[in-house]
Amino acid sequence: MSFLGLKTFDDPNRAPSSGSFATYMIVAPTSFFLGMLFSSFPYDYPLLWTSSPLPPTFLSDLETHLQFLHASPPLIPRILHFLIVVGFAGFLLKLFKPSEANLLFDGASLVLYVVGVIVYITNIIKGLRVVTKGEWDAVVQVADGEEVVGREDSLKVLAASNTILALVLVGVLVLQAGQWYAERREREERAQFEAMEKKEGKGKGGSKKKQ
Repeated sequence: MSFLGLKTFDDPNRAPSSGSFATYMIVAPTSFFLGMLFSSFPYDYPLLWTSSPLPPTFLSDLETHLQFLHASPPLIPRILHFLIVVGFAGFLLKLFKPSEANLLFDGASLVLYVVGVIVYITNIIKGLRVVTKGEWDAVVQVADGEEVVGREDSLKVLAASNTILALVLVGVLVLQAGQWYAERREREERAQFEAMEKKEGKGKGGSKKKQ
């Protein structure tokens, strides 16, 4: 059977299982990225989720932290980008010969994963570069007459991007967990149905022998 031009399988036993290695290729990098974002939460929380005034040195400490993060050795971003590719490889493996359930859960997960990568490239990397350059109050005229936002607002945008990315990644994990639960329930129901068929078949066989 085909769906959106992709070959699908009506029998889930012939399709890749959500407990396969490909699922771990998705869940492991996603969980790793969430751990990285959680490490930034102590800095993001005062900026976004509290109304109390910030400590005098908070913005300077945050700026130093982000500059140190952006200036990390090349091996660190390479590992991060490798894990991003591993996640995409997991989706490709699961969507190579998908069932219709795979297309729904994995397709939606892939969309969220791509959105997360876009947020990472367009907002987070750009924000880290701005922090490193320290161009907070530089006025840059553009076609619409807009200006670069100030120091605190720029850090708030970066913190909000971290929050958005975290929510997107949580959505990926929820969809993968939902797929695992749906497949588990389907296997249980199929096993119960097959057991009932066997009992009915034995009952019919016994009645024929008596006749």
